[in-house]
Amino acid sequence: MQTTCHHLRQHLSPLFLSPSSLYLPPLHRSPSPNPFLSVSVQITMAERDEQKGPSASKILAVIALLPLGGTLLFLSGLTFVGSMVGLAVATPLFLLFSPVLVPATIGIGLAVTGFLSSGALGVTALSSLSWFLNYLRQLAAGMPDYFQRVTDKLGRETKEMGQELQSQAHEGWGKPTKRIQIGL
Repeated sequence: MQTTCHHLRQHLSPLFLSPSSLYLPPLHRSPSPNPFLSVSVQITMAERDEQKGPSASKILAVIALLPLGGTLLFLSGLTFVGSMVGLAVATPLFLLFSPVLVPATIGIGLAVTGFLSSGALGVTALSSLSWFLNYLRQLAAGMPDYFQRVTDKLGRETKEMGQELQSQAHEGWGKPTKRIQIGL
């Protein structure tokens, strides 16, 4: 009974530890015949860090970054205070000049909207024109083959019509029996 409880406690103990002191046993353990010999002393990561203390690189990082972080925090606070003072000074001016500022803001907003939409429409027009020109270039690249086939067929048809006219001229003048069709 004592051995079973000890064995269960050994396998279930990682489930009840905090994540920093979690120990994962090795994947392949050879079973030992004596359960008392399988007890081993294990040092968790937290215990090891407590024994050694912080490393030199961590100490240097804190020494280097603490003044920098403090300075940046001071500057952000100074900026925030400046913004609040500026807002406190500007609020009465906004209230006094609101009959002028509101229409001016609306006018500027409409002008910006107009410029942005004209730019967007211009970009759309240029991209459409570019696509159409590329389409025409690809179409023109295939045209020489098409014209070559048409001229070859026209030449064959003309030669056949000439031979047929010659044969009809020898037999007698009548109507030509074949019409030229150029379509492919």
